Order: sequence, then C-alpha cells, then structure tokens
Amino acid sequence: MSKYEPLWNYIKNNNKDSYKLTYDEIENILGFPIEHSFLTYKKELISYGYEVVKISMKEKTILFNKIIKE
Repeated sequence: MSKYEPLWNYIKNNNKDSYKLTYDEIENILGFPIEHSFLTYKKELISYGYEVVKISMKEKTILFNKIIKE
C-alpha cells in the first residue's frame, strides 16, 4: 500500500473531472505534509483513472484531471 493511497482513493471516490487541491487540503487527507517524494508516487494515480496535471509551488496547489479514454 502506498502512503499516498488515501489521496488517490479520495480523488477516485469523489469522481470529479478535475481537482485543484491545496497542500493543506492534501495534508488533511493524508495526515502528513506533502513531500518531494510525491513526484515519484504521482504515477500511481494513473491506475485510479487520474493524472497530475500541474504542481504550483507558488500557489501551493496541485491540479488533478480525470483521464479520458477514447
């Protein structure tokens, strides 16, 4: 089980087309602050049907989009 699985499940279970979450919101979901290792783990999200589109260090937000299969 990945330490980011609670975040992936949150995104998948809410089933929105797009999410823009702040670092604080992510910390509340996970129970720990987002770390640099997130960059390695973000590829796990693809198996949940979503992808990381943008990470804004300035705004402290991450944009997630649902993967549209044609």
